[in-house]
Amino acid sequence: MTTTLSGTAPPTVENLLALAPSSASLLAPIAVLLAALYVWGAMRLWSQRRRWSILRTISFLLGCVLLFLTGGLGLNTYGSLSVAALVFQQITLMTVVTPLLIVGSPGRLLLRATPHRGLGVFALRVAHAGLRSRLARAVLHPVVAILVAAALYLGLYLTDLVSVIIRLPAGHELLLLTFLISGTIAAVPLWSSDPLPRTPSYAARLIDVIAEIQIHAVFGLILLLSSTPLFVAFTNPTIGWPIDPLRDQAIAGTLAWTYAELPLLIVLIVTLSRWRSRDLTLADRRRDQDDAEREEYNAYLATLSQHDR
Repeated sequence: MTTTLSGTAPPTVENLLALAPSSASLLAPIAVLLAALYVWGAMRLWSQRRRWSILRTISFLLGCVLLFLTGGLGLNTYGSLSVAALVFQQITLMTVVTPLLIVGSPGRLLLRATPHRGLGVFALRVAHAGLRSRLARAVLHPVVAILVAAALYLGLYLTDLVSVIIRLPAGHELLLLTFLISGTIAAVPLWSSDPLPRTPSYAARLIDVIAEIQIHAVFGLILLLSSTPLFVAFTNPTIGWPIDPLRDQAIAGTLAWTYAELPLLIVLIVTLSRWRSRDLTLADRRRDQDDAEREEYNAYLATLSQHDR
């Protein structure tokens, strides 16, 4: 750890929630840029008297606010010193921020609001090409979401690869960007209502959610039950801090066991509800079709009866 980091004040609620522009992550300007582009697109549609959902707009902007805070608050300063702070950032980016952004349907807004002239034509062609590409179909496979969750929770931490990366000059920044991008890949099949090159079935979504819940649970239990520190980069306590590495590790496990599971439980409930609604709708359609066929057949029999008479 560098001298600057080792001299960081102990993590308190005040320090964690204070704005820290001098140590802000790239996530903060990315959040501002995304919010500005989204508002421009929504305002363009509204100025043309075309409909765009207020709720989707609120969802996307709320995701941008959380993205900004994750990278712009004092919490970001402690992400390379405390495994609990890093795990909190990871969970926020992968299971809270990305679903909020995706529910905002930025892809659909892009297709509807982008001008069909100048650079807009180029942007639309790139978007359509990406949407139809084989890479997009492969990345959005439900199995990929499970592999991403396993790699970024179990693989990253239980192999202590996190210690290797966090010690790189821009290691913490690299991890945060990886969490954001990977979280988006994992969340799109579960949350997106935009047109996708691959639409997962409800059964696939259910398997995906249950698998991710289990991954978070296993990861959290390992951190909670471990009697020794697991991460070399977070083993030596920072001077003057009242938190020892083992307790810090246990806090990270508690976050994975609780905070990370709540969004997935919401997805689980929504998936089961939508699946049941779809089955009921299909059953009603089949029943209506059977009734129509029965009435047609009865009318045919009545015609034959009249003909015989």
